[in-house]
Amino acid sequence: MNLCVGGIKVFTGNANIELARKICEYLDIELGACEVTHFSDGEINVNIGETVRGADVFLIQPTHSPVNDNLMELLIMIDAVKRASAGRINAVIPYYGYARQDRKTKAREPITAKLVADILHTAGADRVVAMDLHAGQIQGYFDIPVDHLSAIPILAHHFKFLKGTDSVIVSPDLGGVTRARSFANILDMPIAIIEKRRPKPNVSEVMNVIGDIEGKNVIIVDDIIDTAGTIVKAASVLKNFGAKKVYGCATHGVLSGPAVDRICNSELEKFVISDTIPLREECKSGKIEVVSVASLLAKAIKKINSSESVSILFD
Repeated sequence: MNLCVGGIKVFTGNANIELARKICEYLDIELGACEVTHFSDGEINVNIGETVRGADVFLIQPTHSPVNDNLMELLIMIDAVKRASAGRINAVIPYYGYARQDRKTKAREPITAKLVADILHTAGADRVVAMDLHAGQIQGYFDIPVDHLSAIPILAHHFKFLKGTDSVIVSPDLGGVTRARSFANILDMPIAIIEKRRPKPNVSEVMNVIGDIEGKNVIIVDDIIDTAGTIVKAASVLKNFGAKKVYGCATHGVLSGPAVDRICNSELEKFVISDTIPLREECKSGKIEVVSVASLLAKAIKKINSSESVSILFD
């Protein structure tokens, strides 16, 4: 086991500087000096501006778009602090890119979630802290400890104004039932499930709604919102099945392509996301609200540093 004698050091690349700053505010420490620049040919250059010898280093870096640049920044930061004799290297990845390719569904497909796990380990990460992985089994792709946090309690708290009303939590697919059940347990609400099929990536077709939603407020709960096609279709179908008001939430707001326009022109009353991915200026809308997971990540960092149990944060 690596010996950490230099206290907590937090650094970040360019992916989500604001989230890293908020985490440091909760930890009551300064964000570490780290400059990430590019050479003229696009190669990434990292300069760690302070000593990390023996320190418990936490590198905050979600790997959203541009996913390859953000992933390489993280790998190079890991290499930099490893060569600077960091005591322990913790990769804090609020959004784990390449997670949607987590298994083979047809011949000659890659499993990129496993590939990225191998690369992070090989680069020198001693631990990974992630949030709402697309599939829970991704934790098993790592040969190092993984702390898998969830933003579900934070998102659910945002909808506490519906607690005690005639409301239902809706999973947008069969694979998200566990997530919806966790959300529903917090608010003490029943669940419903949308049955759909996905003929190709980013395209879904709603087949049926399992559960009673007629005359009720519904909250659609998902882990990732990318092009927003699924959530918008789901909102429309739920309205057709008699839902009163439709809300939505997801941990990771990828919001690519026509996502924002679709949400703005949809049946959704509002859509809530966390700040695991920074909301781009062009994506800001009256229907999209952001809640922060900085306090949760800061608590996890404190517990990891002091060798306390992190499991209480999973509840």
